[in-house]
Amino acid sequence: MEASNELQTDGKLFYSISEVADKFGVNTSLIRYWESQFDVINPKKNKKGNRMFTPKDVEAVGLVHYYVKERGMTLKGALQKIRDNRHDTENNFQVIQSLKQIRATLLELKENC
Repeated sequence: MEASNELQTDGKLFYSISEVADKFGVNTSLIRYWESQFDVINPKKNKKGNRMFTPKDVEAVGLVHYYVKERGMTLKGALQKIRDNRHDTENNFQVIQSLKQIRATLLELKENC
């Protein structure tokens, strides 16, 4: 099964670390490591100490995943890219995600015709 790095808007306020890891096809240990390296990933913790990722946190993980896993950047390079111009970087990521979603929809339509 191919991992999708698109945030599904299912109305949830919080996601567990395993849900986030599954969404991007990575291990939970990698998510925890990225959390320690990137200040844009900042999940809250409940009373038991479990991480609770907001949709914004999941989006940040998606941004890191895009640069590191899809673009092949180093962690240092991804961190620098995000720090240099965070607003434009996030906007570009949103455009890319929208285009991927449109492409998937078009491919699905093509298969059904």
